[in-house]
Amino acid sequence: MVKKLKSRIRGRGPGVYMSGCMCVNRSRRYDNQKKYKSRAPDKELQAIKIQAWWRGALVRRTLLHAALRACIIQWWWKQKLAELLEKRRRAALQQDMRQNWAVVKLQSYVRMWRIRLRYCRLLNAVRIIQVYWRWYTCQNRGFFQGSYELTASRLGLELEISLGSKICRITDCIPFPIKN
Repeated sequence: MVKKLKSRIRGRGPGVYMSGCMCVNRSRRYDNQKKYKSRAPDKELQAIKIQAWWRGALVRRTLLHAALRACIIQWWWKQKLAELLEKRRRAALQQDMRQNWAVVKLQSYVRMWRIRLRYCRLLNAVRIIQVYWRWYTCQNRGFFQGSYELTASRLGLELEISLGSKICRITDCIPFPIKN
């Protein structure tokens, strides 16, 4: 027997484990439990089985509750992370929107300035053309020239219409109605 035990310790075969410096034979411990169980009456064995089942059920229920709590905490944390991510995304979108709005506004002002500058140049050119055209038409066709005199009781008009070499002068005096 001693030889068998030593060979089992050296090879660490089945049934032997080391606890600190002391070797314990599992099979001997199992035999002691078997003897103890065989001595106990059937009712005690049934009570032991029920107690073991109940302890296992309590442990399983505790583990289930712990797993459910862990799932709830993980779900809550994922929700918070999603909210934070959504908040950051919205802030980034708003910042991007503000930048785009500023760029568009600046572009519109530059376009407006360029179009206004072009319009002013065209308007100046139109005015120059109109001045020359009016001078040309007055030389060839004729023109109106006149003056007026306004007093408290009457309006005096003096018009001169020139059509080429012909000149027509109109002088008229329009009285105002007298208020009493």
